Amino acid sequence: MTELELYEQWCKCAIDDEDLQTELKSIKDDKDAISDRFYRDLEFGTGGLRGVIGAGTNRMNIYTIRRATQGFADYLNQEYTNPSVAVSYDSRIKSDVFAKAAAEVLAANGIKVHIYTELMPTPMLSFAVRQLKCQGGIMVTASHNPAKYNGYKVYGDDGCQITLRGAEIILEKINSLDIFSDVKSSSFGEELAKGNISFIGDDVIEAYYQRVLAEGINTSLCADSGLKVVYTPLNGTGNKPVRTILSRIGISDVTVVPEQELPDGNFTTCPYPNPEIREALELGLKKCEEVKPDLLLATDPDCDRVGIAVPAEDRSYVLFSGNEVGAMLLEYICSQRIAKGTMPKNPIAVKTIVTTDIVYSIAKEYGVEVVDVLTGFKFIGEQIAFLEEKGEEERYIFGFEESYGYLSGGYVRDKDAVDASMLICEMAAYYRTQGITLLQARENMYKKYGMFLHTLHSFTFEGESGMNKMNDIMNNLRSNPPMEIAGLKVVKFEDYKASVSKDIAAGTETEITLPKSNVLAFYLEGGAKAIVRPSGTEPKIKTYFTAKAPTHDEAAALEAKIAGDFTKFFE
Repeated sequence: MTELELYEQWCKCAIDDEDLQTELKSIKDDKDAISDRFYRDLEFGTGGLRGVIGAGTNRMNIYTIRRATQGFADYLNQEYTNPSVAVSYDSRIKSDVFAKAAAEVLAANGIKVHIYTELMPTPMLSFAVRQLKCQGGIMVTASHNPAKYNGYKVYGDDGCQITLRGAEIILEKINSLDIFSDVKSSSFGEELAKGNISFIGDDVIEAYYQRVLAEGINTSLCADSGLKVVYTPLNGTGNKPVRTILSRIGISDVTVVPEQELPDGNFTTCPYPNPEIREALELGLKKCEEVKPDLLLATDPDCDRVGIAVPAEDRSYVLFSGNEVGAMLLEYICSQRIAKGTMPKNPIAVKTIVTTDIVYSIAKEYGVEVVDVLTGFKFIGEQIAFLEEKGEEERYIFGFEESYGYLSGGYVRDKDAVDASMLICEMAAYYRTQGITLLQARENMYKKYGMFLHTLHSFTFEGESGMNKMNDIMNNLRSNPPMEIAGLKVVKFEDYKASVSKDIAAGTETEITLPKSNVLAFYLEGGAKAIVRPSGTEPKIKTYFTAKAPTHDEAAALEAKIAGDFTKFFE
């Protein structure tokens, strides 16, 4: 069908949601608006679906959700006998509606559904899949994206986001379906009464809390540490779980940012609810000026990422990067588990390829093996599964990615900001009892291992033309890689899509054994690095720069040169 024919079909058939009909009528004579909504189907990949909420095949709505769920249901019924699925959702606009729409399709296809009674974090969905022995999971969230977005993550029976193979099969089944005539659905209330849909009980929630608490190392120190915390859930799912865990380990002096305490999918106080950026933390920082805490803690809407800020000597608050928090947690976990005699034999830490290289130095200090994986926490979860298959799950001690995602145990297979919030507070309490602030602990780490400065720069390309431009940029960098950046020679070039690593100086090539991915890496002389990849969930190209130098100022100056020079490739 043409875009106009699709538009006319939706005007006739998309009658289950008045909001969609209102939107469709409002764009009746706007060709560009119609084109943007119908020029493609919203792409389903290993991250599931993610897009702007609204009418059309290129939008998040109950029809695109139903179609995706029908494809998922067909996959499950093909692969399993009597499958079941756990479902959760966050605070975003229509998240509860989309979750129920997915449940209705699953139930209509003979699949048992377990759904939380209220919004719950992404890691608690991953936990429910494993705890209830489900064959799949669905989490309705767009993570840290602006309010106009929503998303739909699909999980496998191991609690990880769906594999590449699974995603390909599901996509093939989705593509064979007519969005209106080929989807089975039923009544949520009727399926609930029949027992085909059931609510996840408090026993599962409590089991999750117990597993998180078991990850503590020095929690007994927390109650008497005097640690004072300001916390913001950024109007998302973290409010109850994070506060529950902090309370249970004895951290009682917790002030919640009132404007961001309750669920609100409009995110009126932080238009971009991402703890990676300072703007999202402004209200929290303002509260810090009043409360004077030892730590500001912020979790994103689906509570799988956490950011922090700590006080400086001048009474301002300093934000730590995800790389810094992850590296500090790794060293804390290693040093304290060794001190307490709980470090396993042949311990393993897992990080993504864009995550800080300081990990190698820390791991060497404590005798830890480092495993590098592609960007995406599912690949960290996959490594835990590999260890579990060999009966060696206890070897995994920590995994993290630069984008503020951390996990210290194998009880879930996705990043967990509830677990990370507990460990960060415990780490702060421990150092406090040693007379050390987190700021001092960070400086001690850099003095010991050297200064690694990492930055992320994103370039946004909206709409169909933007997608085409992103493809052109990546193709150009791949076929004509620069031999020099910021005056530094490129000594190695890696193309993860072609699975090739080229040593420029030696003139040799080796195979990259990781799964193929649209990622390019440029290694510069002196230890600097630039990695480029399109986002899998947003219309962006992301660039990750590493600058290594003796001091922060020198590293910052080098990073600025690399970033400035690299920008020309995106013009």
